[in-house]
Amino acid sequence: MTESSKLSTHLDSPVILDGALATYLETLGADISGALWSADILLQNPTLIKQTHLDYYRAGAQVAITASYQASLAGLSKHLNLSEEQGKDVVRKSVQLAQEARDEWIAESTAGLSAAEKAQARNRLFVAGSVGPYGAFLSDGSEYRGDYHLSNADMKAFHRGRVQALVEAGVDVLACETLPSLAETQALLELLREEFSGVEAWFTFTLRDAEHISDGTALTSIAALFDNTPDVIALGFNCTPDDVGLEALKALRPLQQGKGWKMIVYPNSGEQWNAAAREWEGQRTEGGQLAVKTRQWADAGAVLVGGCCRTTPEDIGVMRDVLQLRK
Repeated sequence: MTESSKLSTHLDSPVILDGALATYLETLGADISGALWSADILLQNPTLIKQTHLDYYRAGAQVAITASYQASLAGLSKHLNLSEEQGKDVVRKSVQLAQEARDEWIAESTAGLSAAEKAQARNRLFVAGSVGPYGAFLSDGSEYRGDYHLSNADMKAFHRGRVQALVEAGVDVLACETLPSLAETQALLELLREEFSGVEAWFTFTLRDAEHISDGTALTSIAALFDNTPDVIALGFNCTPDDVGLEALKALRPLQQGKGWKMIVYPNSGEQWNAAAREWEGQRTEGGQLAVKTRQWADAGAVLVGGCCRTTPEDIGVMRDVLQLRK
């Protein structure tokens, strides 16, 4: 990877992320009801994964997040009896599909342009390798509570193989996302520093409220972990209500002063998941209201902006239209 193709060199203006993967796959006809969610589709119908990435690139996303959130090696072993190397192959496949979608979009959108112009377009599009939390493997909603306990060494072991496969497959950045726990954040940060130095990453958290991540750790304590982490390019929030995400950005911004990282947010659609009823409730944030909220996230300091659960390519298109005015 050249220096100019690193995501960190493009953060002087807004960068648009993609939106929901699993819930958008449902609209394309995928069954994500199994324990592996969208990761199961990597094996059952990978063309749908690629189509999802392509739809988001077409809508204006500059970053595609791979379908590896639920593809932990432990989960692939438990549910599919895959060996470690077979599990890594599944993770690598998630990267390959996103890269293929990026290449297809570049070919589609730069037809007739010079090789230099095509290379420039390529350097503005990225693939982020999703690293989901241990709570996602447990499949009990604890990624929104952070109430699980694993030793530091065991937590590193849980994440190591997937991170290794993502890096080997050539992701541009690691998306350490939906993190609910101080201890897990510490373990991941140590793992990247000790074994994957030089690989860029962002860290995003689920929230108990606007000033605490899900396990109750204050944002002040979380931000302090990243005082000297040059490879961490952004901190922020995902898979959280959009209004809470906005208030959390406002709380995080003063803690950003003098640090090397930017702020990132990709909240849910505005709807809330009812775990007991297993259904989404409430109203989507759409159209003009979404445009207003996108401006608010950017005004609060978020440089990387996108969507999480229940968001769509159309939503990313709205964000693109708003954020392009700031470039």
